[in-house]
Amino acid sequence: MQNDKPILFVEINETNYIFAAGVYDEDRNLKVVEKIIITNKEISKNKFKNFEDASNIIKQNVEQIENKLNYIFKDLTLIIENFDHTCINISGSKKLNGSQVLKENISYILNSLKSSIAENEKQKSILHIFNTKSILDGNSTDNLPIGLFGDFYNHELTFFLIANNDLRNIKQIFSKNNLEVKKILLKSFNEGTQLIKQKKVETFFKIKIGRKNSSISFFDQSAFQYSENLNFGTDIILKDISKICSLENEVILNILQDNILHSEDINKNEFLKEKYFTNRSYRKIRKKLIKDIARARIEEIANIIFNQNINIKILKQTDYKIYLTILDKIVLNNFGKSFELFFSNEKGLVPELIDSFEVNSAISNAADLSIHGWKKEAIPIIQRKNSLITRIFKSIFG
Repeated sequence: MQNDKPILFVEINETNYIFAAGVYDEDRNLKVVEKIIITNKEISKNKFKNFEDASNIIKQNVEQIENKLNYIFKDLTLIIENFDHTCINISGSKKLNGSQVLKENISYILNSLKSSIAENEKQKSILHIFNTKSILDGNSTDNLPIGLFGDFYNHELTFFLIANNDLRNIKQIFSKNNLEVKKILLKSFNEGTQLIKQKKVETFFKIKIGRKNSSISFFDQSAFQYSENLNFGTDIILKDISKICSLENEVILNILQDNILHSEDINKNEFLKEKYFTNRSYRKIRKKLIKDIARARIEEIANIIFNQNINIKILKQTDYKIYLTILDKIVLNNFGKSFELFFSNEKGLVPELIDSFEVNSAISNAADLSIHGWKKEAIPIIQRKNSLITRIFKSIFG
């Protein structure tokens, strides 16, 4: 790794393209030296709407960075949020009958699990694999129990996959600009590892609610175990207020910008002021009505994402923390307490509201994952030069 050689990172998230170039210092810490953030209009419903437009966006912005740095990029690390992915937890086992756990035993299990995924998910490609659990005679082990004696060994992996067509489109759109996608990282994985490093916590749910999309992720003992995207966000709160109160979006934004609905206890006799109805006829509407509409929708959002989500029922049986990010700051400032209330778990654990990660730190973290991998990741790269099992063992055993 050359310290003075720029490295290109591209992130495609719900709202933006982020193009960033970084250079490593003598301590192998990445410093972002150029950065461009533009609105993402080329992706709809997790698909490229217009291949040519998206390609041109990439071309123009990468060339702009190249001209500033006087350097031509040949490859990049890509961070994605806008493309559908699935996760599969699968386990295999080996009877030992009192013998030692050998590398060959684990190889057998991993090979069997990989074959099962390949056979049943032929239309998808693997992005990440994580060592979720290692259990010897009913006891979980932090590390692979190679050399220990036992009767029964169980190994669980979590696979994160993306549709083959989506992966081909992603690679092709960069290949058209003479760029090879060297690595792909899920944004939810990148953010989760940042939380682990910053908060010193290993088991948690991370919930992010955007304007049009939301997501929930789960890490168990630092292993990325579950992720789910949902096609709704805080916009539906504003739409409900608009529909029920017959208010235009501009009026609603005027109201919320003053943060007059942040309190959970609003007098039922308080009405909106005339100043919010700019160039419109004033209508006598109670503040509490708007608050109640928002609370009802937030409760429904919390139920779908977390409280009544059957996909995470088994994950909630362990001790965990909840981190909650609301991207729309106007919604957060007015209804943050309601989000905290409805996303609290049955034990009364209140979620911790956190901001989105700053771009430079997120890029630096992605660089670290790209080079060093993650302690619970079995395969941190997507290239297929070696067999899957070969690369897994290179990661696990060094």
